[in-house]
Amino acid sequence: MLTLNSQGKTLSSTKPLIMGILNITPDSFYQKSRVTAVSEAIDLAGHMLADGASIIDIGGQSTRPGAIAISANEELDRIGSIIEAVVKQFPDLFISVDTYFSEVAKQVVKAGTHIINDISGGQYDANMFKSIAALNVPYVVMHVNDFKDEMHTVKNETSIMPVLHDFFTTTCTRANEAGIHQLILDPGFGFSKSPTQNFEIISNLSTLTTFQKPLLIGVSRKSTIYKTLGITAAEALNGTTVLHTAALLHGASILRVHDVKEANEVVTLCSYLQ
Repeated sequence: MLTLNSQGKTLSSTKPLIMGILNITPDSFYQKSRVTAVSEAIDLAGHMLADGASIIDIGGQSTRPGAIAISANEELDRIGSIIEAVVKQFPDLFISVDTYFSEVAKQVVKAGTHIINDISGGQYDANMFKSIAALNVPYVVMHVNDFKDEMHTVKNETSIMPVLHDFFTTTCTRANEAGIHQLILDPGFGFSKSPTQNFEIISNLSTLTTFQKPLLIGVSRKSTIYKTLGITAAEALNGTTVLHTAALLHGASILRVHDVKEANEVVTLCSYLQ
C-alpha cells in the first residue's frame, strides 16, 4: 500500500501510481509533453487523468542535455498560472512540481501543489530540505552529480548501485534530521549515468527497496532507450514499455511517464505477475 498525504488530501493505492508529465517549456526533449497555453495544459492534464494518472508532474525548466538553465523567477513565471488553472479544474488531482529551487517550492505549494520533485536531490539549493520540512509535503529526491553543470556528466563506468546506496543512505539521514517524513527515491535514470549503468539500475532496482521508501522511475522515451535501438524519442514507446515492465517487477512504486494510457496498462498486467 502506497499512501501520500499532502494539503489535507490523501492518495492511497495498492498498485503502483502513474505520474503524467506536463512540461511548460519550449525545449523539453519530447515534443508531445510540451505546452505553453493554459488551455493546452488543462486539455493534456484532463486526458492524462482520464487515462489513469494519479499525479500530474508540472515542470517549467528543461533538464535535457544542452538545455539552457533558467532562474527561479523565470520558472515561476512559466508555471504559476498553469498550476492555478489545473488546481481549479481538477481539485482532486495530486499535483507535483519539478523544481530544484526552494523558493519555487514554497510558492507552488501555496498555490496548491502536493509534491515537490527535485532532480537535484536537495544538492542545488542549500535551503531545500529545510523548506520541504516546513511545507510538510512529499518530496522526491533524485540521484544526480552534485554540481549542476555536471548533471549529465558520466564520471566513471563502474557499477552505479553502490553509488546509489551511499547517496540514498546519506539523503535519508539528512531528510530524517530535517524533519521530512514523506520521502520518495528516484535513482535518476539518464542523469550522470552511462547506458550500461541505466540498465543496471533497472536490473537491480529491488536492492533499493531496503530503504523502505517509494521508488519513482523516470525512463519514459529517454535516450538510453532510443539510442540503443537506433530510433527517435517519438518511436520509443515500445522500449519504454519494456523498461516499465521490468521496473515494476523489481519494485517500482511510481512511473513518471509521457504515455499514461500505455503505462497504466503495464501496471494492470504486471499486477497479475506478482
